[in-house]
Amino acid sequence: MNPINIVQLLILAALWGGSFLFIRVGVTDFGVAPLMALRVGIGALFLLAVLLMRGSARSSLQVMRTHAWPLFVVGILNSAAPFCLFAFAELTLSAGVTSVINATTPLWGAIVAFLWLKDRLSGLRIAGLVIGFVGVVALVWNQMDGGASTGASVTPAATALAAAAALGATLLYGIAASFTKRNLTGVDSLVVATGTMTAATVVLLPFAVFWWPATPISAQSWEAVIALGVACTGIAYMLFFRLIAATGPARTISVTFVIPIFGILWGALFLSEHVSPGMIKACVTILIGTALATGVIKWLPGMGARRRASVK
Repeated sequence: MNPINIVQLLILAALWGGSFLFIRVGVTDFGVAPLMALRVGIGALFLLAVLLMRGSARSSLQVMRTHAWPLFVVGILNSAAPFCLFAFAELTLSAGVTSVINATTPLWGAIVAFLWLKDRLSGLRIAGLVIGFVGVVALVWNQMDGGASTGASVTPAATALAAAAALGATLLYGIAASFTKRNLTGVDSLVVATGTMTAATVVLLPFAVFWWPATPISAQSWEAVIALGVACTGIAYMLFFRLIAATGPARTISVTFVIPIFGILWGALFLSEHVSPGMIKACVTILIGTALATGVIKWLPGMGARRRASVK
């Protein structure tokens, strides 16, 4: 990666880490479905405007029509459903904790790719999966023990349900990655982002209308949803797909390791969320497991020397 790409990666991590902050701010007033429908709707409009400015709207719309079904499926798997699951989780869990659970996305991606696409899992990658999920268990246990939930009266059962919802969201991300690789390879990345956000909007709109809050919505919540739609969805997805085109998916996925840092930081700075030592240990465990499972760490210290010695 060149310095420009590294800066873009850090901006992307800051934006996606910030999404957990804005969800936490807006979900109480809006509710799950209305908040997420607005998020993907604003994001879709932003990306459509970018397509128009690029001067390729007509050809892009034709590509969307040709790939309507896979774009619709990815819109559900990669946006509509996981966004709602994360919003539900943040009714109980803090923004920082939810962002850490989000770091398990590559773990699920590795499992789904192994089961569906027959990608090979080495012993080291399997060890990474185990370590990563041990970290998740430790994180959830820490929350049940009063680590960093959003309310003093949250029960262990509610915490476990919220964590399961967040893990379900990351599982859907993992399925979406393999589905995209199989059905949308070669399609322009901006078209994929616009098409999937549009599909997610169509899916969530009826639920948003049905569950639209009866009570007034605060200005702070409106500001949060606008930031979610424009910055954390429209701009972030544009950056994400630009990085994939410039550096490849393997390097771009490293953003997963940086998102929890920003998620925890924004939550602590702007929501005064408590960051316990147990939470930090669990976060580090998850990230180490993810690094092993995705092949970012190719071997443990000393293993490379032993391999070279065996070759001699």
